[in-house]
Formats: sequence, C-alpha cells, structure tokens
Amino acid sequence: MQQIASPFTLPNGSVLKNRIAKSAMSENIGTFNNAPTPTLINAYSVWAKGDPGLLITGNVMVDSRALGEPKNVVVEDYTHFDLLKQWAKTVEGTGVHLWPQLNHPGRQAFASINKEIVAPSAVPLKMGGASGMFRTATPLTEDAIWDIIKRFGNAARIMKEAGFTGCQIHGAHGYLVSQFLSPISNTRTDKWGGTLENRARFVLEVYREIRTQVGEDYPVGIKINSADFQRGGFTEEESMKVVQILSKEGIDLIEISGGTYEKPAMVKGSRKQSTIEREAYFLDYIEKARSITDKPLLLTGGFRSVKVMEDALAGGKLDIIGLARPFCLYPNLAKNIFEESVERFEAPVPRIGIAFLDKMGGVELPWYELQIQRLGKGKQPKPKLAGIWAFIFTLKGMFIKSFRKN
Repeated sequence: MQQIASPFTLPNGSVLKNRIAKSAMSENIGTFNNAPTPTLINAYSVWAKGDPGLLITGNVMVDSRALGEPKNVVVEDYTHFDLLKQWAKTVEGTGVHLWPQLNHPGRQAFASINKEIVAPSAVPLKMGGASGMFRTATPLTEDAIWDIIKRFGNAARIMKEAGFTGCQIHGAHGYLVSQFLSPISNTRTDKWGGTLENRARFVLEVYREIRTQVGEDYPVGIKINSADFQRGGFTEEESMKVVQILSKEGIDLIEISGGTYEKPAMVKGSRKQSTIEREAYFLDYIEKARSITDKPLLLTGGFRSVKVMEDALAGGKLDIIGLARPFCLYPNLAKNIFEESVERFEAPVPRIGIAFLDKMGGVELPWYELQIQRLGKGKQPKPKLAGIWAFIFTLKGMFIKSFRKN
C-alpha cells in the first residue's frame, strides 16, 4: 500500500499528496444558465473528504453557445465567479488538488440544445439510430478557431483566480480538440488539417494560450485518446507523437483514455468481457508512452482492484491511478484503500434494453450523474437505481434546455 499512498511531485513543483485521482465524469448538474449549483459544489466537498490526491471536474465548457449537455457549467467571464470560488473552497484545508476539465464539444453537441454547431469540418456523426440527435456542423473559420483557443486560456485564468489549483484540457472522447486530431473529423486542407503536424496545431495552440494566461508555475494537464478505435482515424502512433509534442512544450500531466461518441471505448458497456476482466483498459498504450516521455502519466479506465493498481504503480508503468465511476458509489474510496479496508470495488453498467442508447452510454452516463446528485444532496448512493430513471432525467433536461434555447 506504500506507493499508492505516497506523494507525487509534478514537473512544475506542485505536489499531489497521493497517487489516486478522481478523473472527470459527465456531471450535468449545473443550472440551465450553466452555473455551478450547491448540489455540484457539495458533491466535491464529499469527495474531498474522501482523501484523493486530485479531483478533476466534469466538463467545464468554454463557450455558452456550445454545450455537450444541457446543464454543463460554462466559464467564459466572471458572471458566476462567486460560485466558482465556493466550488474551489471545497478542497480548502484538505491538501487535495482541484482541477477543472476545460472542453468544447465541437460536433458532439446535441441539436436540441445548440443553435449552431461548429467543428473543424462538416463531417456528420455516424451514430446509427441516434444520428438524428445531431446536426452536421459548420466548419470553423480561421477567426473562430482563434476565438475558441482564446476561450480556453480565458477559462483557465478565471478558474485559477477563483482558487482552482490546476486545469486539464479535454483532448479525448471525440470532442473538439480530439476532432482536430482525427483525420476522420478533420478534412481541412489549410494549416489546421492534413498532416499530423497541422492537425495537432489546435491542441498545441490551446496549451500555449493556457500557459500564457496562467503562468509556468500552474499545473496544466491533458486527457488524450490512445486512439479513436475507428478505421482511418487518429492512430496510436499519432497519439504517441502528440504526447511527445506536448511533453516538449512542458505539459504537467498526461491522462490516457480512448474512443468517441461513434466508437465509445471509454464506456465500459462497449468493451469485451476479457478486457473488463483484465482491468486498466489502456495499460498497453501506457507502457509504450512511458518509453517516449518522462512526463507524469495518469491512466483511467477499468481499475477495480487495489492489487492491479499497486502493480501498475510498482512496475513504473504509470504515476497516477485514475478512478471515476467508483467514486460515485464509494466517495470515500481513496481513504478506504489507504486504510486497507477494501480490496475490490465494482461499478455497474445500467441498461434499459434500447440497443443504441445502451451502447453509447445513453443510460450509463446519466445514471452516474444521478448518483453524483445524491452525493451533493447529502444522500447515500443508490446502486440499485433503475436505469429508466436516468433516461427520464436526460429527456427532461434536453426538453427544458431546448425550450429555453428557442
């Protein structure tokens, strides 16, 4: 148990008090005006008391015109600054780091809640029965690209001023940064598309803008796909090259994940049973990444036993263990691990029997959002909650936001 409980120093000198991070999850419990709610803030108070080294928030969108979910928190100015400060104070006195995950959905934005959808190129999502929920995006102009880059930097600076101790760029799961990296979603022929050097330009400029606005002593991390898992998409080899590029720029922490809405490798329900049993979904990639970067590596996805976590750390394959959904059901999980009162934990996959929704996590995601709500309202998690309630929760939010949009 010694290594998982040991401190870890990031390249910029910031210290994580242990090797467990709560990775970002979809939360969708802001207001319909996209401000943090007391429920969301209280959930982080609960998690901070559970003693992880790092808490990474769910999506904090950088543009109110581009939402992934109806009640995403948006930071583009100081409108909700007092609430952001309350959110940051949840870790005060605990030694826990709190980082926002900064994001823009690009083409992965529901048509019902967004008036205009933008992306690198006008490439529609291929989602089978769910395709009608999305609209083909308008290609971004040069000016619009730079506007979004500035928005990432602006959001990072505001969050720093509010008291957050670092930030993470969401460069995975098919959102805008990931869309620029993938030759499937980025078919541009200008300096933002084509070669990997051009496709990586957007994430590089986002990182540089954030670094300019927050300074060298502030931790900046990224969540990046190991691959798209789609033919003709962003490959493992290309991902490795992006890791090298960002490492040379001075990134402080690299989190590995994988997949998109079209191919949701990050959703447990889409994975083979043999992969689930092996735990640590992207461990093979991490081993290769370790050989090309000396930057800290965080792996999220599949860890369900303390032994596998300890083995991964002891072997030097990674530096930080990322856990997400287990924290919804076991908010004191980190503390329990350090006290050696838990050896294994589970995170169920709820279903409602509608194939395309089950496959893309359309029930799974809101089911865990409801568990986070319960934590934020001072209630105990409810592992036996029926999946249909999560589906109703999603439909209700979409309807209300759609009505407000119009």
